[in-house]
Amino acid sequence: MARFLFPEWTETFKKWLLLLVLGAPVYLIALAAYGVSPEAIRIGYQPEQPVPFDHAVHAGELGMDCRYCHDTVEDAAHAAVPPAETCMNCHEGILPDSPDLVPVRESYADGGSVEWTRVHNLPDYVYFDHSAHVSRGVGCESCHGRVDQMEEVYQAKPLTMEWCLDCHRDPDAERRPLDAVTAMGEEYPQGTDQGFIHPITREERLEKDFNPAVNPLTDCSTCHR
Repeated sequence: MARFLFPEWTETFKKWLLLLVLGAPVYLIALAAYGVSPEAIRIGYQPEQPVPFDHAVHAGELGMDCRYCHDTVEDAAHAAVPPAETCMNCHEGILPDSPDLVPVRESYADGGSVEWTRVHNLPDYVYFDHSAHVSRGVGCESCHGRVDQMEEVYQAKPLTMEWCLDCHRDPDAERRPLDAVTAMGEEYPQGTDQGFIHPITREERLEKDFNPAVNPLTDCSTCHR
């Protein structure tokens, strides 16, 4: 009986096939482990900025509202980065000769903006609308962390799909009064004319009808358009 002989090139193919069978599980496990690591989800990402803008001073000690600089968050999908003119509204009289503010003064003279390095950067295939969240009582802190305590801003939240979906499934856990979306911590102003701040717990917050009920979508097309 004649024997069927495979071509010689199949011997090389069998070696690669064996390597694939043995190596694929190891590769997939390593890929999954890296996918949930801080390096992959960018938690703690803190790029160096052209100007040492201290959020702990501006948003913390001075209590500046986030919307003074990021003035489009209530009306647009994108949170605008302020032009140098906004910075100079204060710094024409405060530290006007500081060497740290040279890029700001130069940009102001040119009528432009400082070239800030973006910290929170979603993939191009993800759609996120700041105004849709802010107008429904989702606070800045929910996504950006305690910016009022950061000398240099860093990414404090994972911003992963799972993290976003958790919020969409239980949005009230992150909502607050509309006049307190920029407040930090569990302290929300009680009315615009009372001049004091009273702490409100999560349980108290959920018991109050701060905003109309919302029902965020969780289908793919909500964020992937």
